[in-house]
Formats: sequence, structure tokens, C-alpha cells
Amino acid sequence: NLQTSFLTPPFGFALFYLRGVADESVPTSAIYRGVIPFVGIQLCLLGLLWLLPEVVTWLPGTIGR
Repeated sequence: NLQTSFLTPPFGFALFYLRGVADESVPTSAIYRGVIPFVGIQLCLLGLLWLLPEVVTWLPGTIGR
């Protein structure tokens, strides 16, 4: 959830950091379009955790055995 906020407007801090270090030939719109698949993956996984909250404790539970 927090990482998604770093990649999406109105804040999108990670996008502004990337804009600062990217070559001037790379338009800001290309940076925004490039991040869309990653935001989609994060939203799908957040939905999975919302639907199946037991997934959150499954891995720590298997490690602790």
C-alpha cells in the first residue's frame, strides 16, 4: 500500500526522483506509462490480501515450524 503511494499521483515521489535522474529526452509521460504495470501488480496483490488475509501469516508460519 505504501509503495503504491510512491508510484501514483498526486505524490508519486519515486516518479519525481526518476524524472530527476533520467535523461532529458525521456518525457515524464513515458515514466508514468512505464509504471502502470507495476501499480497494477501491486493492486492485484493488495486485493488478494484483502480477499485471503490468511496469506499474510502463511509464510511466517511455515518458517517458524
